[in-house]
Amino acid sequence: MLHHTDEGPRDAPVLLLVHGWGGDGRAWAPVTAALPPRFRVVAPDLRGHGRSPAPPSGYRPAELAADLVALMDRLGVEAAVPVGHSMGAQVATALAVEHPGRVRALAVIDPAYGADEDEERLFAARLAALRAGGAAAAVRQLGADALPPDVRDQLLATPGHVLAACYEGMYLTDEAFGTRRAAEKYLARRPCPVLSLHARAEPAAWESAIPAPPGSRVETWPGTSHFLHLERPAAYAALLAQWLSEREGGATGR
Repeated sequence: MLHHTDEGPRDAPVLLLVHGWGGDGRAWAPVTAALPPRFRVVAPDLRGHGRSPAPPSGYRPAELAADLVALMDRLGVEAAVPVGHSMGAQVATALAVEHPGRVRALAVIDPAYGADEDEERLFAARLAALRAGGAAAAVRQLGADALPPDVRDQLLATPGHVLAACYEGMYLTDEAFGTRRAAEKYLARRPCPVLSLHARAEPAAWESAIPAPPGSRVETWPGTSHFLHLERPAAYAALLAQWLSEREGGATGR
C-alpha cells in the first residue's frame, strides 16, 4: 500500500499528484496549498519513495501506474486527473494509456519523456553511475544547485536500487518511452485531454507536434527551471484549475 495524503471533500473532483524521480508526495505542498478547495487532492509516495515500501522490483512506469490504480481502488476513486512532474509525468501518462477508464484528463509538468539523441547517448553511463553511487550520483546528475532543498533531501533519502530501477524503466527497457521516437508513438495513444507545461520552448514545440485529443494544450514558461511548478505554485494551481474548468466533464470523476 502506498503512503499517501488525501485531502478535500470526498465527493469533489479528484486530483492525483504524482511526484518526480527521488521525490515524494510532500514535494507538492506549495501547489496543494494554492489549489482551490473544490478539489479532492491525493498525493501518494510512489513505490520506493518517501514513506512507501521499497521492494526489489516493480519500478517501470506502467508498474508504478498499476500501484496508483490499486490506491484508487482502495480509496473508492473511479477516475481522477493525474498531475505528474518529470518521472511522475511518465507514470501519469502510463496510467492514462494503460488504464484509460480511470483518467478523465491528464496534466504533465516538464515531463521526463522526449530525450533527444544527445541525451540518449548518456543513458548507459548514467545508469551505471546510479548503480554504483546511488542517491549521491543522482544528485550530481540533476545538479545539486538546481534542486529545491526539500526535494534534494527527499532524493538523498531514496534507496539507490530504486533510483537505478526507475531510471532504467524510464529509458532503457524494451517498453520505455523516454526517448523521442518511443514517446511519439506512446503519447499518440493518450485517450484524454492533456495539459503539458514545459520550461523550455524546444521540447514544448516537439510535444505540440504529437497528436493529442481535443482540448489538449501545451504551455511554456520561459525563464523557469525543471521545478517550475514549485517556483510558481500559485500560477500553476490557477492554470490547472482554469484548464480543468474548461473541459466539459474533465474533472468530474470520482
